Amino acid sequence: MSSPTTSHRSLPVPDGLDGLRLDAALVRLFGFSRGRAASLVDGGTVLVDGARIGKGDRVHAGAWLELELPDERPATAPPAPVVGLSIGFEDDDVVVVDKPAGVAAHPSPGWDGPTVTGGLAAMGVRVASGGAPERAGVVHRLDVGTTGLMVLAKSERAYSVLKQAFRQRAVDKRYRALAQGHPDPTDGTIDAPIDRHPTHDWRFAVVSGGRPSVTHYRTIEAFRAASLLDVGLETGRTHQIRVHLAAVRHPLVGDLTYGADPTLAGHLGLARQWLHAASLSFDHPRTGERVLFQSPDPADLAAALGIARGES
Repeated sequence: MSSPTTSHRSLPVPDGLDGLRLDAALVRLFGFSRGRAASLVDGGTVLVDGARIGKGDRVHAGAWLELELPDERPATAPPAPVVGLSIGFEDDDVVVVDKPAGVAAHPSPGWDGPTVTGGLAAMGVRVASGGAPERAGVVHRLDVGTTGLMVLAKSERAYSVLKQAFRQRAVDKRYRALAQGHPDPTDGTIDAPIDRHPTHDWRFAVVSGGRPSVTHYRTIEAFRAASLLDVGLETGRTHQIRVHLAAVRHPLVGDLTYGADPTLAGHLGLARQWLHAASLSFDHPRTGERVLFQSPDPADLAAALGIARGES
């Protein structure tokens, strides 16, 4: 258990890091320098399946990593705004944010890193109290490693209206995704049920009897080893785009959890999956007017595209 002066991290080793040295796996998972990763292991603050191992020892997919990281802020310091969390629009009913990578939508078990809700609170933005306390104002989510647009409700009316709009699929969310290889057909629909993986419950999978899930994709640009897709969702299951593309053998570049090739991600300079929530459109909960918000590719994803284009 973490103390007030440390921060706890715990997660399984993704399939794509199977067989890597422990220090190299920490570099890929958390963006540490190789020196810091080695120092953490040598200092005894890293456990693999509850045991200490050497920095040069190999880790295997599914092994559980636990880290205790020093908290550089005083215990009494107020939460700092999330670096890179920008507000694209705000009124009395809604706030639209552009979420950076490495930030969760809200607090949850096993995650004590930065959150959108915490960042907004630190910026003095009050959100609706609807839903569970830790999810106040949240009407939809993005994965920690996914960047892009999220809308949160500020008024109780907006919370109710937006939740209903998401249930009725009246919200248009468009993603840009870089998938390995070249989907065939180039434009298509993946209609396959999703549920938790039968043996690895931190992942999701296409499972018979799972929740109905529909993803539409369109190829925008093809490169030597990957394809840039425009993706739209009929449903909003956890990890839906990641699971569906992996199921048709075109995982997101950099998505090691779902079987992406780590060599390609490394070549393109990616430390996360290439997935960005680029467009968000919905009827404003008070005026009924259709509103549209757009977000450009963040720097790391744009840089990866530049490398891919240079080789095509």
